[in-house]
Amino acid sequence: MPRKGMRSLCFNPKTPSFALSPLSSLSTTSPSTPGRRISESTIEQIIETASSMIMKWNPEGSTYARVTSLFYENKKEAMQFLKCVNDLQKSMHLLSSEGSTDGRIVKAQHLMQIAMKRLQKEFYQILSMNRAHLDPESVSVRSSGASTRSSTSDYEDDGSAEDDVRVAGDSISEVEDVSSIAMADLRSIAECMIAAGYAKECVNVYKIIRKSIIDEGIYRLGVEKLSSSQIHKMDWTALDLRIKSWLEAVKVSMRTLFTGERILCDHVFAASDSIRESCFTEISKEGASLLFGFPELVAKRKKSTSSSPSEKMFRVLDMYTAISENWMEIESIFSFDSLSIVRSQALASLVRLSESVLVMLSDFESSIQKDSSKTPVQGGGLHPLTIYSMNYLSLLGDYSYVLTDIISDWPPPAKSSLPKSYFDSPDSDDSPAPPISVRFAWLILVLLCKLDGKAKHYKDVSLSYLFLANNLQHIISKVQTSNLQYLLGEDWIAKHEAKVKQFAANYEKLAWGQVFESLRAKPTADISPEQARESFKRFNSSFEQSYRKQSSCIISDPKLRDEVKGSVAGKISPIYREFYDKQRNAVPGRRNLKLLVRYTPEDVENYLSDLFFGNETIESVSVNSHSSSSASSSQQRH
Repeated sequence: MPRKGMRSLCFNPKTPSFALSPLSSLSTTSPSTPGRRISESTIEQIIETASSMIMKWNPEGSTYARVTSLFYENKKEAMQFLKCVNDLQKSMHLLSSEGSTDGRIVKAQHLMQIAMKRLQKEFYQILSMNRAHLDPESVSVRSSGASTRSSTSDYEDDGSAEDDVRVAGDSISEVEDVSSIAMADLRSIAECMIAAGYAKECVNVYKIIRKSIIDEGIYRLGVEKLSSSQIHKMDWTALDLRIKSWLEAVKVSMRTLFTGERILCDHVFAASDSIRESCFTEISKEGASLLFGFPELVAKRKKSTSSSPSEKMFRVLDMYTAISENWMEIESIFSFDSLSIVRSQALASLVRLSESVLVMLSDFESSIQKDSSKTPVQGGGLHPLTIYSMNYLSLLGDYSYVLTDIISDWPPPAKSSLPKSYFDSPDSDDSPAPPISVRFAWLILVLLCKLDGKAKHYKDVSLSYLFLANNLQHIISKVQTSNLQYLLGEDWIAKHEAKVKQFAANYEKLAWGQVFESLRAKPTADISPEQARESFKRFNSSFEQSYRKQSSCIISDPKLRDEVKGSVAGKISPIYREFYDKQRNAVPGRRNLKLLVRYTPEDVENYLSDLFFGNETIESVSVNSHSSSSASSSQQRH
């Protein structure tokens, strides 16, 4: 509704308006009349004016007054009503201070009681009829506006050239306008009733209506009162849904529900700090305590086989984050001394959640150490423990901000069990690493130690080194692609990349050493046909044996796979090509050549290029294979 329409609705008088009281000061005197007499006549006029206005709107005086809202029917007359009541209250104060016992004070008291009933009714009607416009979201949005328009400017007809532009804004701001008007009316009534000594009647109405809004809002957000036993009996799926609802509830309640209610309460009862505190405490304490008490119940929940440790860990961290990120708002909104219980409850939940996180981190470390699987991973590939642990740790890295707070006071692992390099940067011995960095480095070291033990289960030592290279490379990759890279640092990454290269070199030496050895002689040297035959036989045997063993090996990381293949091929292919080109003519007879020279340099390169994908290709390199062309070898491999 445009502002002009709102103006006509609120200010169109349907009944004769009453003149404002002539009283500007009860001490006003006239030159021709003694001050006492003038004051008494003024008081009588105030009482008579107030009587006309108050009795007109006496709810028990007429059906019209009983069913009609003064503040909605005639806003101007409503303001006059408040003026009359305020003047009446001052008159009563003056009469009382003078010890007057005549009928005027009795009449004034009677009128004041009627007026308070009227204002209490108006207060209730405004709160009830404007529930939609005084909902916490509308109030919080209104308060966050760039400026608050004055009540007069809202109703002025300025006829400016901006009218056309403001038409669209009018429809958007209508809710804000209604909200502003209602808030202003509530404040005016509250100040009048408080000044008259009827604060209790006003506050009771406010508490009843606004508390129901808070309680209903909390319920609609999915937050219910639950006991520890109810939480414990829930299966994880049901509890997880409740946690998700709670996380959303915290966002909404802190952004609008409690924020809006605090703004409204502060505005309506701006005249009294004690009343503001009493009202807001009464309407918000129960709902806020319920909201911030839920995480503590979840954190106390005993271990359950229905949920994995990682699922609970991340939900607990989500709840901790929700409270910690809103901590300033919690302290601001619930700043009253009487609401210290809410702040204490939020803090208790934070403490419980942090304790739960530390316990789960200890359990995670323990689960790595207790892993008892002894079956070697086929082909020296990735161990399931590596995959699970690094997925877990990389996700934990996303919570580094809150984990920094949680772990800051946690005693670090014993330095005697960790290399010094895991605690201090080699370039800055005086600057120890943050506790969170130390803890993540420790957990990875525990994993590496466990993997080292599992590598010993391989009968083929070369496979054990390939296994270590694969798993350490996976660990490094997960670090580099997550927040762990910032926690562990470049030195940590470089140090472990060097270890991967060493593991790969050890694998290469043990797995392909015999092939390298068969090509040690100078490939272009002049040798006898018999020596040439023996050299080809030695190469054939060592290459077939090594390839047969390594054909099922796996290197999961593409970059590491290419590096290892390139290194092996670089030590075999060029030398074998030189030897092949030089010595194949030294073997007499075409039949002998087919029997002795089984692989062309192209065959060797093709076989090596197929390595480390985990394919079983032993059949392609058998003692019965007499291929001497790359085409035939390629056909066999496919």
